[in-house]
Amino acid sequence: MISSSTGNSGAGQSGAYRHGSQSDALLARAWAKLPPEYAIPHAAPSLAEARLYCRRLATSHYENFSVVTLFLPKALHQHFFNIYAYCRIADDLGDEVGEKELSLALLDRWELELEATYAALEGGAAGGAGAVRHPVFVALAETIQSCAIPRHEFSDLLTAFRQDQTTTRYESFDDLLGYCRNSANPVGHLVLYLCGYRDEERQRLSDYTCTALQLANFWQDVSVDWCKGRLYLPLEDLRRYGVTEEQIGEGRFNRQFADLMRFEVERAREWFARGLPLAGKVNRSLALDIELFSRGGLAILEAIEEQGFDVLSRRPSLSKLRKGALVLRALAGRVVRGSAEAAAR
Repeated sequence: MISSSTGNSGAGQSGAYRHGSQSDALLARAWAKLPPEYAIPHAAPSLAEARLYCRRLATSHYENFSVVTLFLPKALHQHFFNIYAYCRIADDLGDEVGEKELSLALLDRWELELEATYAALEGGAAGGAGAVRHPVFVALAETIQSCAIPRHEFSDLLTAFRQDQTTTRYESFDDLLGYCRNSANPVGHLVLYLCGYRDEERQRLSDYTCTALQLANFWQDVSVDWCKGRLYLPLEDLRRYGVTEEQIGEGRFNRQFADLMRFEVERAREWFARGLPLAGKVNRSLALDIELFSRGGLAILEAIEEQGFDVLSRRPSLSKLRKGALVLRALAGRVVRGSAEAAAR
């Protein structure tokens, strides 16, 4: 059972904007809490302007994104920028506003743009006679059409972001996995679609890796999430190890909490191991990215371990030197694999 505050976390269920009672003033107040460039413009930009918007957002907002794209085919770069821009803004609509009512209104408005984008594409006219105005969706329409991406991969993410507004505790690990199915796994599916993979087996392996990455971030950010009123450590695990929410709130680290985190770290490692075979089932460029992300997630788990599992007093992080070492190790692996393939030929 999921422990939650009042409200329904299903897609489109906040309902305020959709049912016409959400005022323009509320949306204006909501957009004002975010960077001005996030807001929906009065007129749609050109495709060239929309592509540039997504590229700028992707390369300026996420320090590792430019590193990742070095190893991807250049033809895919813009599609990755477009996907990233969609995910980045959607995440911020839910996480950076600070008021549940405003976030839900923004997420509803964002989904209206998504619906309009798909409606326009199904009608055979990308851009939809001015119906789609946000630059992210003007650019994303091209990606959706080119890669034949199902709508639910995007809307599932919005379901998770809405859930964050209404659900702050998870009773069981299975409940947490249910959240990850919407918050993390669609991202892996989107990457696979961009690279031409649509089968269930690769998606299943990707789900293991994406869930593992999400878990690693949860364990890294226990204190950060607590300050936002959220706790992703399953309540059943807290009881099992004798840890209380009050203890977490007070930042009181002890042996019981260390044992709890040791258990959670090992569980995340198991999920990374389940996803490892995916790298052998995709092209070398994508395999390198998968390896980078997996190594990065495992390095977070190692950092938690290295500070004695105390994530209450200090958030574990990776130094630039350590991040660089991860890239070099992944590159070395690519060279070895490439040499082996050449020898086999």
